[in-house]
Amino acid sequence: MGSLTQVQTEPVTTATHSIGSVQLKVEEDSSMSSPDLAEIIPLPPPSREPSEVLNIDKNTPDGHVPRDPRLLRLTGAHPFNCFLTPPELHFVRNHGPVPHVQDDDIPDWELSIEGLVERPVVWTFQQILDEFEQITAPVTLVCAGNRRKEQNQVRKTKGFSWGSAGISTSLYTGPLMGDILRRAKPLRRAKYPNGHYGTSIKLNWALDFNRGIMLAHKMNGEPLRPDHGRPLRVVVPGQIGGRSVKWLKRLILTDSPSTNWYHINDNRLLPTMVSPEMASEDPKWWRDDRYAIFDLNVNSSVVYPENNEELVIASAPSTYTVKGYAYSGGGRRITRVEISLDKGRSWHLAHIDYAEDKYRNFEGDLFGGKVDMYWRETCFCWSFWSLDIPVSDLQASDAILVRAMDESLAVQPRDMYWSVLGMMNNPWFRVTITNENGRLKFEHPTHPTKTGGWMERVKKAGGDLANGYWGETVQGEAPAQQESAKEINMRREGLSRLIELQELKDHVSNGEPWFIVNGEVYDGTEFLRDHPGGAQSIISSAGMDVSEEFLAIHSETARIMMPGYHIGTLSTSALAVLQDNGLEEQNNSTEPRKTFLQSRYWSKTTLVRKKIVSSDSRIFTFELEHPKQTLGLPVGRHLMIRVPDPTKKNECIIRSYTPISGITQEGTMDILVKVYFDTATQPGGKMTTALDRLPLGSTIDCKGPTGRFEYLGNGNILIGDQERHVKSFRMICGGSGVTPIFQVLRAVMQDPDDPTTCVVLNGNRREEDILCRAELDALVALNNAKCTMIHTLTKAPETWAGHRGRISETLLKEYAMLNDDCMVLVCGPESMERDVQKILLGLGWEESNLHFF
Repeated sequence: MGSLTQVQTEPVTTATHSIGSVQLKVEEDSSMSSPDLAEIIPLPPPSREPSEVLNIDKNTPDGHVPRDPRLLRLTGAHPFNCFLTPPELHFVRNHGPVPHVQDDDIPDWELSIEGLVERPVVWTFQQILDEFEQITAPVTLVCAGNRRKEQNQVRKTKGFSWGSAGISTSLYTGPLMGDILRRAKPLRRAKYPNGHYGTSIKLNWALDFNRGIMLAHKMNGEPLRPDHGRPLRVVVPGQIGGRSVKWLKRLILTDSPSTNWYHINDNRLLPTMVSPEMASEDPKWWRDDRYAIFDLNVNSSVVYPENNEELVIASAPSTYTVKGYAYSGGGRRITRVEISLDKGRSWHLAHIDYAEDKYRNFEGDLFGGKVDMYWRETCFCWSFWSLDIPVSDLQASDAILVRAMDESLAVQPRDMYWSVLGMMNNPWFRVTITNENGRLKFEHPTHPTKTGGWMERVKKAGGDLANGYWGETVQGEAPAQQESAKEINMRREGLSRLIELQELKDHVSNGEPWFIVNGEVYDGTEFLRDHPGGAQSIISSAGMDVSEEFLAIHSETARIMMPGYHIGTLSTSALAVLQDNGLEEQNNSTEPRKTFLQSRYWSKTTLVRKKIVSSDSRIFTFELEHPKQTLGLPVGRHLMIRVPDPTKKNECIIRSYTPISGITQEGTMDILVKVYFDTATQPGGKMTTALDRLPLGSTIDCKGPTGRFEYLGNGNILIGDQERHVKSFRMICGGSGVTPIFQVLRAVMQDPDDPTTCVVLNGNRREEDILCRAELDALVALNNAKCTMIHTLTKAPETWAGHRGRISETLLKEYAMLNDDCMVLVCGPESMERDVQKILLGLGWEESNLHFF
């Protein structure tokens, strides 16, 4: 995309993992409005807004979203019988939980326009309604994974199995994106934003009225429902559905495509020779913008005959009407749909119905928006095709083949273009015909929700689905090799070494950090220097079965690395001893330990007090084993906490925390926690809500220390196993990220002989969100010459005399310019840490002088 300006869109919700997809089946075809209007343009069919949360959604982050029970999970039947789809049956694809937006909050919902603009601006939802012209237009949205289940039959892709029903059409109402962007006056200066779920399109597309890109707040005449982006979403006609971001909060103008994880690692069509393993091992494939998907490709599908439909020849009429849909991308019109009954040797033209054209001849308002399509030649909706075929011709054929062509003369290919993500699958759609006992049985490539379909049947029979002949045997061709589904294998290929208990003990006693996950033995030596949890966490795991902690904490990427460190399988008898007693017996002495934490074993502590600091912050006080016992946690390090998961029986949640209690405090420890409740922007935090629900007297497990950073005093620090000396710290934090910063600051300030100086930048939303404020102020008061404290708020009251806004480049230039013999310590929300890292590197800081807790 070169230097072309991009528009990046981000919703309010945090995106980490997919929570499933929903498709639909439509049964009604009647109109909901006046007969006169319905004769002019297609109107939405009757809509029945669901009122009950389905059992499948209860006890999930979407437990507040009512859904129609006719929705089919993951894949579905065709949404065909009406041009417009009711909202409750429109296909759904969410990359995270649905935000819980209250009615009263919608008028004040904010949309910011930022980045390469002369006039950054924040619009409220009410202003968007009041100050911009509203339009209404029909748009077909299509998931880029439509028909992916066919690719999964050939070889498993990284995506789940959509049938050919990841498509729906609605009337959307809202302002054009171009109108809103022009108010902000786009510039051509570079800036790189960061966010959660996000994507980008070219600015000239967004400003082009002919492309019809809009910000929608209505769907078929009613406010957007939660699954469809309530209260505001982007609608990008003619492009894959992944560009039409829901729950919109930000439009960011940049000179480069989005760096968002989903923009880079999703919605890409990698070359067909790139295997899942190649794509996982080499990130260059994902960062090549040539493989990004925007416009839809030409595609079509058969709806009637339905999958597994049977036609009794003796009682059938002389002709059968085959029906389906076709669409293309970029506003290109479908110009022909062709049907073959003889494997593509000859073709018949189908009739095409362009319901979208009826809106071009309509003038007036519809659902509060102007219908203004008479001048626009672009086509953004599906078209329906049909062909009457003599039953005798069907009886003589073994399959119905369908292909479509658009006005650019792009035509569906015969053969599948398989790719890692299974995107944009569009080979000829094939429905097989089997003549049995006077009945014609029709079979689609795949079953919408279950096993079945001719592709599965052919594959089981040994046919090669990728040979271009639909699995038929070609003379001289070797039988196809069946490929089973792959899971992440953490074992070294071909390794059959059996390790007994004594061998494990010998290596561990020699200082080799061997550890066990799911009965397999791994050598952690290569982790000692660079492991995020520090060398101590690896050393502490030596000789231990750490399956629970490893699987709870480590990502899929870490698991892919594990075969390189796999050294053997622990014998069954050794594993039993290890799980019962550990490699060496715990200290059973009646003499109480001086320090509570043990690096190799979990220790139990009891919740004795909970102090409410603010509406969402708590200080939890836990009692240690005896009144004179100290925690035993060095300054700057963390401990691991294990709490029962209230949503999953027999499972636990494990996270790292930094207590705010001093290292000399006896008998108890204090942990400051910001509780992340379910909000309109994200689901609640698993650990923080679990802690908040704990009744007094509950016990939890602790183990430690962990972490790579330790403050030794007098400017001496330890990072990993490397000791360094600094003269000053720049401490940057936000929210509950203040806790490790507070620990180090306290150690510096409470030692009158420590010459180290500190500058603290603390960013929060509101004044009440400044955690440990009194304690921070008290530390600064000990020696004002040693510490400068700066607070900045994004939602500051009028009485606030401090800085306003996020921790920005301006603020960092003023207080965190490059300084020799200085270390930067950062802890806060992930987005803040990314922004700070980028700015500091731009100011000349080296990575080695930045530490992120």
